[in-house]
Amino acid sequence: MNVRDANGALLVEGDSVTLIKDLKVKGTTVTLKRGTLMKNIRLTDDETQIECRAEKVKDLVLKTEFVKKA
Repeated sequence: MNVRDANGALLVEGDSVTLIKDLKVKGTTVTLKRGTLMKNIRLTDDETQIECRAEKVKDLVLKTEFVKKA
């Protein structure tokens, strides 16, 4: 399975990514700002999604179209 970021770079377990767009997190009042660094990502069964942790939100699932490899 090839998981790629918004720029087409290959992502693997443990990579760091940054957000390319401000994102509102469903179920909370938190907005993750563009440029936020997510460390130690985990891949899921879906090529278009990754799991990560942010400072304010734990166990977050993001679409790969909103991140780029750091």
